[in-house]
This record gives sequence, C-alpha cells and structure tokens, in this order.
Amino acid sequence: MIEARGLARTFSTRNGAVEAVRGVDLAVAPGEIVGFLGPNGAGKSTTLRMLTTLLAPTAGTATVAGHDLRADAAGVRRRIGYVGQAGGTDPGVPVGEELALQAALYGVGDPGARIAGLCARLDLEGLRERPAGSLSGGQRRRLDIALGLVHGPPLVFLDEPTTGLDPQSRGNLWEHIRRMRGEDGTTVFLTTHYLDEADALCDRILIIDHGRIVAEGTPEELKRRVSGDVVTLELADAAQGAARARDALAANPAVREAAVTGAQLRLTVQDGDQALMGLVRDLDAAGVELTALRMARPTLDDVFLTVTGRSLRDAA
Repeated sequence: MIEARGLARTFSTRNGAVEAVRGVDLAVAPGEIVGFLGPNGAGKSTTLRMLTTLLAPTAGTATVAGHDLRADAAGVRRRIGYVGQAGGTDPGVPVGEELALQAALYGVGDPGARIAGLCARLDLEGLRERPAGSLSGGQRRRLDIALGLVHGPPLVFLDEPTTGLDPQSRGNLWEHIRRMRGEDGTTVFLTTHYLDEADALCDRILIIDHGRIVAEGTPEELKRRVSGDVVTLELADAAQGAARARDALAANPAVREAAVTGAQLRLTVQDGDQALMGLVRDLDAAGVELTALRMARPTLDDVFLTVTGRSLRDAA
C-alpha cells in the first residue's frame, strides 16, 4: 500500500540547507495498522506531509495506494484519506453538511447511504443537525475520521488522532480504528505520542530519528531488542553516588548497560528478578545510598530511549 525508497526532503534556510528527511525506506502492506513514531524534529511530520502529497520530496521515490507520488499526486489524493491533528471542520456548519460537502468534492455516488453508514459506525447518528463546534472532543475526532473516510479510501493517514481526548474517548476511538481495518480492510498509517496507543493498535511500528528510520518491527519484536529488564535507582547523592554506583556494578555480570541522568541510574539487566538482590548488595558494599528502586519489563518507551537517546514522553 506504501512503498518508499530514499525519500528525502531538504529545506533551504538563511543558514544553509537543512536535511529534514534523509533517505527514508519504508513499506506498508494492505490491511496493516502501522505506527510512525519519532521525537520532535526527527522528520516525522515532514515524511507524513510528503506521503500525503502536501510537500514535494527533494529526492527518492514512493508509490502510495497504487499511484506514483511524483507523477500522479492527484491519483494518490483520490485514494487516501487524511485526518490532521487540528481537524478541518467549520464550527458553524452542521455535521451532515460537512459530510455532504466532502462527499460532493470526491464525487461519491449515493452520498446519503455512505454518510448514513459512517454516522452509524462512528456513533455520529443523531448529531447530523448539530454544528460541528458544539460537539465534544471525542465527537469532533470521530467526525474528522468520517470526513477522511467518506470517499472509501483504501489507505487513511491519522495524525495524532487522540491527542487531547479523555481516556474513555481514546479507548472508543481505538475501537473505531480497529473496525476500519477489520470491516473494510482499510490500511491505517498513524502518528502518535501515546505509547500505549501504539502498543495496543499497531501491527508494526516505525521509529524515525534525525531523518532516518532507526528501528522497525512489531511492538513485541521491538521490546525484545531491549535485552533484559530495566532497573531504575534513585541516588541520595547525585554528585558522587552515580560514579560510585557505576564502579560498584561494573563487574556484575547481570548488568548489560548503565546510564546516569542526574540522580537517577538506569540499568538494563538480565533476569532482573534474580539479579536485584545482588545489585543492592554491591551498592551497599560501595556505600551508595538509595532513596528508591524500581524494576520494570521493557516498554516501547525503553525501545524509543534505546534507539534515539530520548524518551518519547519527554519529546511529547
């Protein structure tokens, strides 16, 4: 459904050229839900804008929904749906009119039946006479998605679809996204800063940093890349304790990696349950005082931190 090779974009500034995207290769199969993650400034938004024909690539090739991105941008636009972060509704226009206008722009045959079906599926029935500006946050996002689906595209791009929604509205929207794929076979390419969202929804995840894809795979495959469990130690003495703690644990065979941030020492260890007491004994023998200790299995944020050096939560 998406095949990109060497996709790149360079911007000219007063201080010279800026390479926002540096040769992205990616492939998305029909029927997949693929998450696209990256810290701010990594090239995520630029890549998304190129794939949706909103920005011309400087280099590279791509086929999107069966059409060449460079040679047939209009063909791409006819075959995709795009739901931006801010949405595109007029707050004074009723829901039904918004949908009817979008259907007319795409030349949808029998728009009444299509709109009725979307309203029923996305829980918008009964809201068609209400102005878009009077809807709740969750209702507005469902309307945005309905607008992106009104012409029946086989591929839809969702840019931060649940930002600002309460947990219940987010959960409801996840179900709607799953149904898009399950009932219509729609391919979904989404960006998100919510790691639980990527973990729950996505068949595969692509992580971009500094304009390049630095990791890809299923959520479980990516978690397995972070070998071991994560142990976080809060040190009483940030100035001297970190160095002493790192020296004390250097010979411990269970410790794979150690990183210090302020008063926090973050370890990647093999078999954390079994290694934990040995770690504490080593630190105690070295006179390192702890204020807190936590252990967790690898998460997508650990993956993100491993491959980019930054936390996605911090980037958000």
